[in-house]
Amino acid sequence: MAVLREEIIIRAMRADDAEAVAGIYNHYITQTIITFEEEAVSSSEISQRLQNVQSSSLPWFVAEQAGEVVGYAYADKWKGRCAFRFSMEVTVYVSPDKLGYGIGTRLYRKMFPALRECGIHVAIAGIALPNEGSRAVHEKFGFTKVAHFKEVGFKFDRWIDVGYWQLIL
Repeated sequence: MAVLREEIIIRAMRADDAEAVAGIYNHYITQTIITFEEEAVSSSEISQRLQNVQSSSLPWFVAEQAGEVVGYAYADKWKGRCAFRFSMEVTVYVSPDKLGYGIGTRLYRKMFPALRECGIHVAIAGIALPNEGSRAVHEKFGFTKVAHFKEVGFKFDRWIDVGYWQLIL
């Protein structure tokens, strides 16, 4: 793992982080199969998503280095029906030029205790495949693969599989 020169601070996301978060996410939308969104999102769309997460009393964290947001992680409802209320989907994204520095790991170290404090029982990660980095970081925290759906996404003129990993908190 590479070493960062400046300290990384993990903190709750604020509304004024939306532009930086959108910038990170838009890279993955426009350049990768990691997310199934196909159109870049605005900072106002990210702000709305933040409000939705916060209104559910769920965590959304950012990683900040030298005053710049370099990654983020959040939890959101996995399914809308009431019986799923203790199961959340977790998401982590890191600025592409900061991959390999353990930023995703640091974000998740903050995320999982916060989810436990919220009374959440299960964390679920959906991963577009192949994605060795995401698989590795989730398995590092004890996630186990529980499902593999073949060719359920279509982006950049190709079919994409999705795997699901689960962690009992």
